[in-house]
Amino acid sequence: MKRVVVLGCTGSIGTSTAKVAADLPEHIQIVGLAAGRNAPLLRAQVAQFKPKAISISDPALARELRNELHPTVEVHSGDEGLLKLATMPEADIVLIAIVGTAGLQPALAAIRAGKDIAVASKEILVMAGETVMSEARQHGVRVLAVDSEHSAIFQCLDGKPSQSVRRLWLTASGGPFRTTPREAFASITLEQALKHPSWQMGSKITIDSATLFNKGLEMIEARWLFDIEMARVGVVVHPQSVIHSMVEFVDGSIIAQMSTPDMCLPIQYALTYPQRAASDRVQTNFAKIGSLTFEEPDAERFPALQLARRAGEVGGTLPAVLNAANEIAVAAFGNRKIGFLKITEVVRTTMEAHPVVSKPSLDEILQADRWAREFATRAV
Repeated sequence: MKRVVVLGCTGSIGTSTAKVAADLPEHIQIVGLAAGRNAPLLRAQVAQFKPKAISISDPALARELRNELHPTVEVHSGDEGLLKLATMPEADIVLIAIVGTAGLQPALAAIRAGKDIAVASKEILVMAGETVMSEARQHGVRVLAVDSEHSAIFQCLDGKPSQSVRRLWLTASGGPFRTTPREAFASITLEQALKHPSWQMGSKITIDSATLFNKGLEMIEARWLFDIEMARVGVVVHPQSVIHSMVEFVDGSIIAQMSTPDMCLPIQYALTYPQRAASDRVQTNFAKIGSLTFEEPDAERFPALQLARRAGEVGGTLPAVLNAANEIAVAAFGNRKIGFLKITEVVRTTMEAHPVVSKPSLDEILQADRWAREFATRAV
């Protein structure tokens, strides 16, 4: 039995985690739930899982919940609430599914409290991968991947050393604009960008998948999760999204992890690792799928990949700047303040203006994040 805290319980990963926990009550016990502002869904999850503690971002909503829930349920709020739940003595593992950079401090707090963490918020490792992985090693805890691509690589590696790897291959669906002519990109609408061909996800990650920034962030995340330099991390477009990623070994052998696309599978693997729990939720019919195809990503139409590779190679504070500028630009596109092409322009301009700090402290990373947000906001 794994006792689990879910930070970001009402988002797409959080609700998928709830499905997994409901499927496997003998394997998973939810002891803590943290939400943004979706109090109705949080109430429903509390009724279903009866956690010991919950948190919600708004203190006023926390007061309402405190007045209506049984007194045995601890109710917290804000950033302090996230830290309280991340360090619960009852928890074995903390799943971090908070969009953006807000999950970094809770992730570090959980690690320092001796908890394994399952990372669905890739921004944590993009911003501060060296710090997070160093702290995890120091405290003897695991950092487990929830992204389908990184879960796939983790399963394919199966403990094999970095020197046995020729290349990690992250697969990308190509997003909704894989075959869209470059000249049509200027007229791409928000509604078009939110129609992902393979996955049902939150709006931020869906837009990132349309620009391929999502895959760029995953490249940097893989670099830290698997202790491998950026030159050995590659991307291949695989429209069917059945192969979730692959590992190519030095002898030329390639091992892939495959299944029908469903986020419940990598979530379940992270929460039950090192065991595999029986579940009928994910079913794969190869005859129905028919064929699997692959393409080189088009760097001209999707320059996000090269920006991310550069950030990962330079390192220091540049990945945090890439991530922060992208968050600002995606939010502006989502609010219809800028066009689709402007997302990449804002990120590139912000990266070019940033004086990189090598081997930064956590404070310097957070300072670079704040600087990038201010600069990108002006660029918008």
